[in-house]
Amino acid sequence: MNERLLYFEDLTPGRVFEGGRELMDAERIKVFAREFDPQPFHTDEEAAKESFFGELVASGWHTAAVTMRMMVEIMPIAGGSIGAGIDEFRWPRPCPAGETLSLRMTVLEARPMRSKPGQGLVRTRVETLNTAGEPVQSMVCITVVPMREGGI
Repeated sequence: MNERLLYFEDLTPGRVFEGGRELMDAERIKVFAREFDPQPFHTDEEAAKESFFGELVASGWHTAAVTMRMMVEIMPIAGGSIGAGIDEFRWPRPCPAGETLSLRMTVLEARPMRSKPGQGLVRTRVETLNTAGEPVQSMVCITVVPMREGGI
């Protein structure tokens, strides 16, 4: 994990953050799904074979939770990551058991907040990638990020 906390001034458009590594093993997929998304293609390997997916796959919400943890680890915002919205959110392909996920975050836009001096809004494209480097989840997040003391 990067111990250096990031501020608005550090998040210039075009900057890319990459990292994370999370094995999506069958048991963890089933444990998450039994509690939060109890559908057969997430909880039962035999039933999943007869499903739309043809195999056990992680819940998209499991992928989203893993993504959030990796976001905090590879782009640690001073004061914490305060979400202000999501412009788009997609699951372009399933995440079967055995995939190792990683993250690529690209800063798209950064602008000071008029209503809250000393803070800015940062739009970031977040791509959760499978072992082959293909996105299994993509979203554009808007985050409130503090400026360094005195602002810009």
